Amino acid sequence: MQGHGENDAPCWYVIHTKPKQEDRADFNLKAWNVRTFAPKIKEQRRDYSTGRPTYLVQHLFPGYIFAYFRASELLHKVCFTRGVHSVVNFGGEPCPVADEIIELLKARLSEDGFIHLGEDLRPGDRVIINRGNLKNFAGVLEGKVDDQGRVTILLTAVSYQGRVVIEQDWVRKIS
Repeated sequence: MQGHGENDAPCWYVIHTKPKQEDRADFNLKAWNVRTFAPKIKEQRRDYSTGRPTYLVQHLFPGYIFAYFRASELLHKVCFTRGVHSVVNFGGEPCPVADEIIELLKARLSEDGFIHLGEDLRPGDRVIINRGNLKNFAGVLEGKVDDQGRVTILLTAVSYQGRVVIEQDWVRKIS
């Protein structure tokens, strides 16, 4: 753990935001020219009335964002920014986050700007269905069908082979 003496270098810190104010804190810190990182995920859900997929955008760490700044210069300003509750600290000193952790999170960003948490499924992967009427059936992933998150699986059962189109979230890779 490093303190925030006069010669400290800028570091990443965890910012605890006020409830439901991650975006507000992020916007206001950027207005102070503080570099921020507020990772978000996009969770697919089904609209029960239409059956179509909808997406719910959430913060990966609700109530927290990351900010990169020099604590000796900006700690007071960051702490009193609208939307910010506090800077996470131990023993009264702000606790820096290793650059490697931020880089690991950024490496999981997809093209659409969201953190990708699911498995990377590729054609030819052996998968098992973990939801629905075909739960526990195994098969081989053939490929994606559409942009709505559906995939084609060639089921392999005793003396039967069939293709099904199913939600990608309903399958997991078998090692």
